[in-house]
Amino acid sequence: MDELSAALLLTAVGVAVTHTLLGPDHYLPFIMLARARHWSWARTLLVTAACGLGHVLASVALGGVGLAIGAGIGSIEATELGRGDWAAWLLIAFGVAYGVWGVRRALKERGLEPHPHGGHVHVHTHGAATHQHGEELPGSSVTFWTLMIAFVLGPCEPLIPLFLVPASRGRWDVAIVTAVVFSVVTIATMLAATAFALAGLKKLPLGPLERWAHTMAGGVVAASGLAIITLGL
Repeated sequence: MDELSAALLLTAVGVAVTHTLLGPDHYLPFIMLARARHWSWARTLLVTAACGLGHVLASVALGGVGLAIGAGIGSIEATELGRGDWAAWLLIAFGVAYGVWGVRRALKERGLEPHPHGGHVHVHTHGAATHQHGEELPGSSVTFWTLMIAFVLGPCEPLIPLFLVPASRGRWDVAIVTAVVFSVVTIATMLAATAFALAGLKKLPLGPLERWAHTMAGGVVAASGLAIITLGL
């Protein structure tokens, strides 16, 4: 392995970890939706990994197409940033819509409420059950595909120069290895951050706020998209 290869691989590892951790949109949507929708660990990690894979492969494909048509690195990076705006607005729109759905659901799910009758109190339910463990919530496929599309559109800016610099010099072996290392580390970091934070969140009892979990999840997803636009994360 020559000095260029070693330097690029080390840079790819460091940048992948930093880029992922500093971008809360890489893990917060999965954490909040998994908590609200009571996803299993397997499902949560599978959805996270699938979206992460789509995220990095889209950027590699864009870089490859850009080189094939002779576009410069600056032009390709500009296209990446444009895609980022689409992804951000999609997250905002989905988060707002999901939050509104969560509000309507919370208002219908009042759970167990005490009612006085003739000097005594009894408890009965109103609306649907508050928890639906093991039961498929409506909109599961929409939730997954919205996240997938958002991550495919979402830019992975640091990968572009790491991939294009060696590729433009004819070092496709180095470009491919660098892209693979960056992708693996990015997805692994997404999985680790999601699992670590979700493990803590699951231990946090929400109490009366439990029925507002979907509303809070929608708000966090929308905020993640807004952070991409306002802060460039």
